[in-house]
Amino acid sequence: MDKHILEEALSKKAAFGNDIDLSAFDDNNDAHVLSAEELTDTGKSKLEKVGIDLQEENRSATYVQVDNAAVESKVKEQTPLELMNTGTAAKKYPELVEKYWWKAVKPDTDKYTAKTALEQEQGYFIRVKAGTKITAPLQACVFMGHEDQLQRVHNVIILEEGAELNIISGCASDTSVEHGIHIGISEMFVGKNAKLSFTMIHSWGEHVTVRPRTVTIVEEGGTYLSNYVNMEKVADIQMYPTVRLVGKGAVTRLNSILVAPEGAHMDIGGKAVLEVPGTRAEVITRSISTGGEIINRGNLTGAAEEVQAHLECHGLMLSKKGYIRAIPELNSETDNNEMSHEAAVGRIAPEEIEYLMARGMNEEEATATIVRGFLNVNIEGLPDSLAERINTTLDTFSVQHGC
Repeated sequence: MDKHILEEALSKKAAFGNDIDLSAFDDNNDAHVLSAEELTDTGKSKLEKVGIDLQEENRSATYVQVDNAAVESKVKEQTPLELMNTGTAAKKYPELVEKYWWKAVKPDTDKYTAKTALEQEQGYFIRVKAGTKITAPLQACVFMGHEDQLQRVHNVIILEEGAELNIISGCASDTSVEHGIHIGISEMFVGKNAKLSFTMIHSWGEHVTVRPRTVTIVEEGGTYLSNYVNMEKVADIQMYPTVRLVGKGAVTRLNSILVAPEGAHMDIGGKAVLEVPGTRAEVITRSISTGGEIINRGNLTGAAEEVQAHLECHGLMLSKKGYIRAIPELNSETDNNEMSHEAAVGRIAPEEIEYLMARGMNEEEATATIVRGFLNVNIEGLPDSLAERINTTLDTFSVQHGC
């Protein structure tokens, strides 16, 4: 795209979310550390919290970016996949740049995409060739370790026909970082009969701003599973990932678990566009406010006949402070499809607590049980160790806030 158009887009506000002044942050490409091993102990602990295993056990590959520099990009021996920085990939595969770079996400969408498109390529490039099924998860971490950092990421993921991959994406900031902004652009291409599971876990700082921009294109018979977990305070996050189902029989499921403590602002959604007959989509979000602000958006657009889609936006208030707003949308462009939605925001019903107390629980145990059940969203494709860690975190949260 013409540079002049991108420069004009630097002042273009996003469709949703609070406007952010990018000039208030430090935009640099300095390598503040040379490897993940140089991170502080608290930094390494944050990586573990978001599912990153620096020992790389039961992982097929590892990518770590700290601020705007790639510090780790390793594929285990005899693992048939490609992993490298997107800047390196752009030089190595100019033909792929022409086919995939900025083809799912428009670079002039808003100031965040324009800023990323104008700067040096950072982020991860992943390609799994046709027919290749990777059994162990690939782990990719984007970490902020520098105060007032403006972090830019442009990820490109390509699964060719019949390929399969499970990605664990952990995003976090060091405890020493008080302010910063993360911009993450992700373009994912799921080929015919391919399957991609993508799990993203966030653990940003209390004053960090986050602006992901993600579009996934799924071809005939392909499957895209997205899982998003954010249970910690973040200053301001706005994301609205979109999945385009462009081939017959394509399927997507978007699952999100959101917890907003006091002082957090989350404007989070998910959109599925069913462009051809025989496609299916499911968008499910469970959100809890313990004093923070949540805007939960969901959109299903049926652009073809004989599609099936379901949307659930459920919110639970555990504090008199904060709010949850559910904004579900169904757009049907034909008269022959099946689309439905459920949206509910409220508090725990007293009769539910009374029911469990009548069976031997005290009030705190009863409330914690209800909260844990509310957060129970089936997350597919996780290794046992990570699934256990997430469940332990959910259990701990339920006990701490279930009263």
